Amino acid sequence: MQLITHTMPASFNLFPFGDIHLGTILHYGRGVAKLIDKMESFYDGIPPRHNYGINMGDTLEAITLDDERYDPAICKNFPLEQMKDAIELLRPIKKKLLCMLYGNHEKKLMRFGNLTEWMAQKLDVPYGTFSAKLTYVDRKGRLLFKHFVTHGRKSINSIADDPIRRIANLKLILKKHLKYKAGDAILMCKGHTHKLLVSKPESELYLTDDTRKLSQAYTTSDHTQNFIHPDHRWYVNTGSFYRLYELGVSGYAEEADYDPIAQGFAVVRVRDRIIVGIDQVEV
Repeated sequence: MQLITHTMPASFNLFPFGDIHLGTILHYGRGVAKLIDKMESFYDGIPPRHNYGINMGDTLEAITLDDERYDPAICKNFPLEQMKDAIELLRPIKKKLLCMLYGNHEKKLMRFGNLTEWMAQKLDVPYGTFSAKLTYVDRKGRLLFKHFVTHGRKSINSIADDPIRRIANLKLILKKHLKYKAGDAILMCKGHTHKLLVSKPESELYLTDDTRKLSQAYTTSDHTQNFIHPDHRWYVNTGSFYRLYELGVSGYAEEADYDPIAQGFAVVRVRDRIIVGIDQVEV
């Protein structure tokens, strides 16, 4: 766990992304190129200098010869080369990165050293360990909001046959995985599952009175509260850049009988200090 504070403008875009898996032929390079292009361009009226990113982990495939998942037809190169490639890949956006996490793939090689921390140092990006809390403040040090991020470990799956119920189940599981991790974070994100999901705050109608007449209102939470009700937070599962299929080979995800999922990343739109929406960008 790491605590990180960043001074931010009142309006900005935040790109939480991860699970790049550089070093396998199943890595979707064109998808990462689209991410970088969007971060370096105007997005929803916000200039590139106010676009920021968070790397959610599993940047590297990090599979070695003695790993049961190793397949010479799929693994393009070894972890040392993958680290060098990842540094070059992320170099154009390094000044935009607020945090870099490690994932379970990098964790597998901790006996050789912390690959993610080494890459973060080379890129001069804050290293967040496996999970981090980011505090965003303005130039006067006033709080905008807090943000919990973790690579994550638990899977998010549903066997519901109806798509409406299945999507609702996935979002509920995502919320259950994250909601107890921090009480003061309006935004909570995890990677790992490769799914791209956004669960927005849900407000409920309630009635009040002033002793003369009834009034209606909806439940809500201020972004700066010390405790934010779990129903009033934003939850994001940040997607991936890892393909399920490649002609002529079979990867471990295919062998595990996983279903196809959309590749991509999320874009958190902050306007005048408030999260106004989160886009799911498929690539």
